[in-house]
Amino acid sequence: MLLRRTRVADTIETLYRQHGSALLLFASAITGDRSRAQDTVHQVFLKLLKNGNLRHAENEKAYLFACVRNAALNEMKARQHDVVLDDEPAWFASPNRNDAEELNLRRALCALPDDQRQVTILHVWGELTFSQIADLLGINSNTVASRYRYAIDKLRKVMCPKEDFSVDL
Repeated sequence: MLLRRTRVADTIETLYRQHGSALLLFASAITGDRSRAQDTVHQVFLKLLKNGNLRHAENEKAYLFACVRNAALNEMKARQHDVVLDDEPAWFASPNRNDAEELNLRRALCALPDDQRQVTILHVWGELTFSQIADLLGINSNTVASRYRYAIDKLRKVMCPKEDFSVDL
């Protein structure tokens, strides 16, 4: 029994190391507050350690995103107030950072409607497929794809205003 618990704890720790940053970013996008997002992610992993299994999860990564989403939404309902997104979420970790471009992209991401921002973060940083995102959010995968497409179009207009992305046929 102890050996089984150790394996489960090792598995959960590995999942935390692999997906913790993306889960934190996703929770930050929902809660608008990095501290609350950290608490939410930690609560999800503590609950997993306490319950001790992920056997019922078809896709562990998608399951973790769903758990974090639900915990963050429940926490927001309990607080009943809106908060502006923190300026310091862990969006990027690049050795060749361009702070000005990163700041512009962060602002552009924060300006997106919530549904488009969540889909974009889940797809780009969470590396989930449109189908996984659709299951997580409880919407159609075509809706996910269109939200992502609209978000990318808006980001392009903000980040590359001089370039024309239209195609003449």
